Order: sequence, then structure tokens, then C-alpha cells
Amino acid sequence: MGTYEKFLCKNMYRYNFITMGQIYKTVIDRERNFEYEGEDVEAIPHVTDEIIKRMKEAGEKEKADVVVVELGGTAGEYQNILYYEASRILSLDRKNCVVHVHVSYLPVPLHLGEPKTKPTQLSVRTLNSMGIQPDFIVARSEKPMDERRRKRFALFCNVDSEHVIDSIDLENPYETPLYLEKQKISEKILELLEVPARKLDMRPWEHMIAKSKAKKEHQITIAIVGKYFATGEYQLRDSYAALMDAIDHASWERGVGTTVRWVQAERLEKGNLTDLEGVDGIIVPIGWGPRGVEGKIAAITYARVNKIPYLGLCYGMQLAVVEYARHVLGLKGAHTLECDSDTAHPVIHMVSGQQELLKRRAYGGTMRLGRWECRVKRGSMADESYVGYHGYDDEKEKIVGERHRHRYEFNDSYAKQFEEAGMVLAGRSVVENLVEIIELPKSVHPFFMGTQYHPEYRSRPLRPHPIFLSYIAACTKAK
Repeated sequence: MGTYEKFLCKNMYRYNFITMGQIYKTVIDRERNFEYEGEDVEAIPHVTDEIIKRMKEAGEKEKADVVVVELGGTAGEYQNILYYEASRILSLDRKNCVVHVHVSYLPVPLHLGEPKTKPTQLSVRTLNSMGIQPDFIVARSEKPMDERRRKRFALFCNVDSEHVIDSIDLENPYETPLYLEKQKISEKILELLEVPARKLDMRPWEHMIAKSKAKKEHQITIAIVGKYFATGEYQLRDSYAALMDAIDHASWERGVGTTVRWVQAERLEKGNLTDLEGVDGIIVPIGWGPRGVEGKIAAITYARVNKIPYLGLCYGMQLAVVEYARHVLGLKGAHTLECDSDTAHPVIHMVSGQQELLKRRAYGGTMRLGRWECRVKRGSMADESYVGYHGYDDEKEKIVGERHRHRYEFNDSYAKQFEEAGMVLAGRSVVENLVEIIELPKSVHPFFMGTQYHPEYRSRPLRPHPIFLSYIAACTKAK
């Protein structure tokens, strides 16, 4: 969902995301409620009908001319068979106009030095065996496709050669729409859909790409202190994909070159803080559970004491509260109940109502999720950041709607102690009055802020999030 939100510069909702678990549960619940009137319930047509119904509903709710559906995974994976079957059935109905776009990998083996079309030929055969004939092939590759490969795709995959689209690795993934449009992909798809083509204005997108490539006057280094980077022997940027994108969006807008240094929180627990030396900013992002927590707290102390711009996101905000309680308020052993159920000072405790859910082991989808409104304190650093942001009225109430994903929160019984010790509780939720933003005054620290919500989820290439714009500016100024 996040990728599409960024490229379309709009928000996606629950109905835009369809999992097989949702489908099975709905069908089983209907069968139990006798809504099929005693009919034998089977994978086809009942499960496939529910998939098709949800595809159509997504379009109806958006009043869309075209619904784009991604059938994730690899052609032939047994987990996705029912999605493909639904797609086949959908295309049989003459009232629908369905176009299948097959995205496939075109490898260029180093020892051969030429692209090989056989993997795509085989995946198209697999689709054919499921009753689906692709109308387009989008070939993902390291190198541009030549005319010979295009003709082989057309011959062996039964696709018009004009509908074989090249999609190579680019310096910036956001260049992809521009690269695809040079091949008139949208015009060709709309022609098959019998939808009138519209004149595209790609100038804002081109301007954004130009800014991303422009020579940067300033260069900064930001440390992200996390624990989800490693996957086997490799380091994975996608573990914090939304955060990395938000940093990029704001950096391009500010004209700053930003290098990200990934720091494993567990390394810091051993007292080795050399990984933080020389950085211009520190971010502690989303996280769960006790692993690496003391390393994250050590990084927060390092940022606070050394006046390094700090941004805490969700868990990073909660641990900033823990750090401040221990080292400024003097509350020995202060902690979050998520990590220490016996702490004498639970400065972070469970959101009201979650306790009962956990007793019933109701973990799935029961956190405080989605968009919630926050009232921002006038004159705060957060307030200064949001001024001019769409939907933020600096004349009336200072309210922003941000996205959440958490089960624990600031313990309000400690609010007075924190405020007396200099921490600003700069934002509270409109509905439950939960603390959403904490910060230190600029007179004390150049930039020290934590948000219970996730501003990174609402950052867009053409509309960077104001919190990140302010943060990048503070890192540049501090350097």
C-alpha cells in the first residue's frame, strides 16, 4: 500500500488491501450465518466471488474509472491461485474490461552478457495454464531491452511487440514513471480499456526528480538506530522503507545530500558508541519488545547530551520518555511496561482497552491503528513545523491527522513531573487526550522531538512531511 500511496500522492484505506485471511473469514462467517442458504460453500465460486466483489467495491468507493489490482507474488505460487482464478473469472464477464499486465524479470547472466527471455516464457506458460493471457509484459532488468528480445517476447508469449515494456534499474526508483511514460504505457493500457486518454502533466514529477539529482550544497549523515536491518548475512533498507523514503523526500526538497548510517541497537548496548560519532542527526524508529532497547536508550542519551538533532518515531518517542525519566527526572528503573512489567515507574503503559484484548490473546488488528487527530500546542516546535501544511489551520485549532500503530502510550500520571523537568508535551489526541508529541525547547536543544504517530507514513515525493522537513533543516543547521 505504501508504495502506491507515495507514487499516487494519495491515501489508501482498508478496502485497498485484500488478504486471503480476510476473504476466508468473511466466507466462513457468511456460511455460519446461513447467508448462502444452505448451499455447499466451495473455493470456487464463493471465495473467488468475494475477491471480485472487493475489487469492485474498492473502485466504487473511490468513484474510479480504472481499478489497478496487484496480484502479488510469483505466477504459479499456490498461495495466490485463487486470486488468479478470480482474475480469470472477472475477465469472462463482458461487462468488465480487464487488461492483464505481467511484470517479469529479464535476467542478464554475467557469464553470458545477454538478456535471457526463457524465465518469462515459462511464467507466461504458467499463466496460460490458469486461463490468463497477458496483454502486456513489463520486463524488469538491469539493462535496456533490445529489439531481438522484444520480438522473442512477442513470438513466444503471444503479446503485441508494442505491448512489451522495458523497465530497467534506475538511479532513483521515482524515475520509473517517467521511463515508462516515454514508452506510452498508460496510453496503450487506456486504449485497450477503451477509456479516453488524458494529457499527462508530468512536470511536477520531473521537477522533483531534477531536485533529487541536483548538486547538493550541504551533506549530512543521519544514524538510524534500529534492530530490523539484518536478514541473514544481508542488510535490508526495506526494513524501514517508509522512513528511508521520508528522509529522501525532505532531503531533496531542502536541497541536502543525506547519507544514512544504519546502527544496530544491540551493538550500542555493549557500550560501544563509536557508531554514533560524527553523525549530524539520530533517529530511533518503530520497534517492538525488549531486544536492543537499552542500546536505543543509550543513543537517545547521546543525542540529548551532545545536542545532536533527535527524532523518535513511535517506540522512539516512548524510549525518549524512558530516557528522560531515568536521567533527568531521576526515576531509577523507569521503563515501559512492554519491556518490564515490574518497573516501579511505568512511564509508558498500555493504551486503555488493550489490556482486555491481550487477556483474550486478541493480537491481530487490535492495536491503535489508522488515522487519529492530534491537537498541537501553539508555539511548539511541532506547531512551527506544521504551519503551511495542507489541512493545518494556524488561525483556529491546531489539529493534524496522523497514522498510528501502537499498543502502549505515555503514562499521564507522570505528565506534571515531565513538564516541571522541562519536557514539552506538544500534542495530544483529540479523542482520548493521549500524549502524541514530546519535545525539548529550542533553548535547551536544537531539535529533540518524539511522535507517537508515524509521520513517515504520510510523506510523499511531491509533498514531504513537515516534521521531516524541519528535522533535515535542523540537522543541516547543527552541522
